[in-house]
Amino acid sequence: MIYSGNRLGRLVSRYASISGFVRLSLQETQGVERRRLNRNRAAFVICVALAAALIHMPRADAQELEPRAYSVSPVGVNIVALGYGRSVGDLSFDPTLPIEDAEATINASSVGYFRAINLLGRSANVAVAVPYLWGNAQGRLGGEFQSPTRSGLADTRLRFAVNLVGAPAMNLKQFAAYRQKTNLGFSLAVVAPTGQYDPNKLINVGSNRWAFRPELGLSRAVGNWTFDVYGGAWLFTTNENFQGRTKSQKPIGTAQFHMSYDLAPRLWVAFNANFFTGGKTRVDGTERMDFQRNSRLGTTVSIPVDRRQSVKIAFSTGAYTTIGGDFNSVAIAYQYLWGAGL
Repeated sequence: MIYSGNRLGRLVSRYASISGFVRLSLQETQGVERRRLNRNRAAFVICVALAAALIHMPRADAQELEPRAYSVSPVGVNIVALGYGRSVGDLSFDPTLPIEDAEATINASSVGYFRAINLLGRSANVAVAVPYLWGNAQGRLGGEFQSPTRSGLADTRLRFAVNLVGAPAMNLKQFAAYRQKTNLGFSLAVVAPTGQYDPNKLINVGSNRWAFRPELGLSRAVGNWTFDVYGGAWLFTTNENFQGRTKSQKPIGTAQFHMSYDLAPRLWVAFNANFFTGGKTRVDGTERMDFQRNSRLGTTVSIPVDRRQSVKIAFSTGAYTTIGGDFNSVAIAYQYLWGAGL
């Protein structure tokens, strides 16, 4: 069977895989009034391509690819995970902005913790991850070349998930005899505004607002194959101090599709796709031209080291991008598990 440490590895590696750094790039760029886009402000606008990415790591989660996110573990299992990822690619902006040849390189490391629990007789789990991000962007605004760098602690991410159909809470002995068929689960991801944030600066690592993503996940196992389909939406509170202004964002609808194959116990490979749309922003009531309709493709490999350790490697690339980042991303996560009699 596959332990739900996979979810913690994903939680850590999604920060590491930074495919979504992009979304904020546009949001922050457009937060600067066009009348202020002169040569004295050019540096700020290009910096945004990077900072926004750092700032809105949570929003980047619309771009995540998470195979087997609703797999189950025996009650009492604990997992610690360490992750690193790197993303390189182009940035696409509102076509009315005078930005050309924009691209970015983003790195992220993260540490996370996961625990499997019993919730009213159902299999459930809680997880938390804290990322540290650094990177650089470059591009031309009005012909002026800019290449800023940024780094710092980003917002903390928490996730709660519970199985609704198909997997009751189990001890280790019961789990060993369990064979998945069809599982239906619910999860709630929360991004807390704990990252570095200075309201006097255009560029920050923290987002200064909360983000929530309720999601339903359906998983079906057929022989060595597992098929996953998820649907959810990111919801955002308002940033009440965006350089002295208010900034709001409409929900982003998300969908994920995964097909994975067990090569051996705890050794599997997955092929992944997603689609996300929405997320238009307003600054002091002025609507921005940053509606997203993007998609990514990727693959994930999970490799066991021994009964307590495993390594996950993931790669993803942009399949279709309207606004945001067209990144190639690679990530690796190390997981160590204990508890539940293991």
